Amino acid sequence: MPTPEPIRIVSRDSPMALAQVERVRSELAAAHPGVRTEVVPVRTTGDTWLGDLSQVEGKGAFTKEVDAALLAGEADVAVHCVKDVPADRPLPAGTVFAAFLKRDDVRDALVHPDGLTLDELAPGTRIGTSSVRRVAQLAATHPHLRCVPLRGNANRRLEKLAAGEADALLLAVSGLERIGRGDVISEVLSPEAMMPPIGAGILALQCREGDADLIGAVGALGHPDTHREAAAERMFLHVLQGHCNSPIAGHARVHRTGELSLRACVFTPDGKIRLNAHEWAGRLDPETLGTSVAVALLRQGAREIIDGIPH
Repeated sequence: MPTPEPIRIVSRDSPMALAQVERVRSELAAAHPGVRTEVVPVRTTGDTWLGDLSQVEGKGAFTKEVDAALLAGEADVAVHCVKDVPADRPLPAGTVFAAFLKRDDVRDALVHPDGLTLDELAPGTRIGTSSVRRVAQLAATHPHLRCVPLRGNANRRLEKLAAGEADALLLAVSGLERIGRGDVISEVLSPEAMMPPIGAGILALQCREGDADLIGAVGALGHPDTHREAAAERMFLHVLQGHCNSPIAGHARVHRTGELSLRACVFTPDGKIRLNAHEWAGRLDPETLGTSVAVALLRQGAREIIDGIPH
């Protein structure tokens, strides 16, 4: 590129978020030798509030302060985990996604101090997680286990596990790998065993829509297949209008043939009802695929399930 002024990159200030920023800085430097970057870390509501997210704007709690810094001109590029960016409403006016980086592992991992697998855990074992998606699926497949609320960044949760606040954890494989803690994983769960959240493993770069040159430069980091997957998943969630207490999972994949598919589920919180839909795009664009899968679940009663969950 390079620009006379450094590109200011804003992100949450957690260790994982800052590790993600380093990936972005590295990829920018590779695409544009000589480019200079600065990190603008911010503390978000979601990082400081360790209670129920529904009491603080749900998942928007992890993005509001980052968006504000971008809109105020305090930064030029924002780095988000797509799973944390609400899909039930548009991006803040004046901003756009400039790139979706190549997707990381979408799977969840079990972390157990003795290296046990999920099927080896004794009845009553306390699984630390605050994810309604994980709680619902565990209730359906392993009802003898007990989920206990546990929030905080991955490092904090590992500390709570060591302190005895839970007997095991469920965490994202990609998150553990980003902070260099893949060594604690005792079992990696397949997407069939634990369906991932919308946007799992995807980092998005957000810019002000008027910064055309910067959008072009950042766009060089984009991964076309990941873009298609993210577009399908986010449109699916947008049409469903899920909230932070509704257990919803979805996984779009670009296959070796180049075809795009989307598998998605809606659960009741106790896991006793699971609605499933799986479609291939064929000639459909990603957004149309996401809409079609959402409509298939709505026809099965997803609206009644989602609206029946307090939030």
